[in-house]
Amino acid sequence: MPKLIVVDRKGNEREVEGDAGLSVMEVIRDNGFDELLALCGGSCSCATCHVHVDPAWIEKVGKPNADEADLLDSSDHLKPNSRLSCQIRFDPSLDGLKVTIAPED
Repeated sequence: MPKLIVVDRKGNEREVEGDAGLSVMEVIRDNGFDELLALCGGSCSCATCHVHVDPAWIEKVGKPNADEADLLDSSDHLKPNSRLSCQIRFDPSLDGLKVTIAPED
């Protein structure tokens, strides 16, 4: 199973495993990170699953599409490496991906 490295809002880092085909949001949620709210359940209609992708991974993960970018624009914590974790499909090519859960807006 591919591994995902998640940094919580307190700076604690934990490596978790996730099934390929899930979104990064689902992997984070399924591994007990309660601070990632994901209120819309992954339908790209809120920004409560906002993460900052480690700069070493941003090219591999890719840039947000227009709808995602519009949602991210509403965040006070927008960075060039911001993504909605529901929009990142987790697969073996992302084994070792590191994301930090963005502060709550």
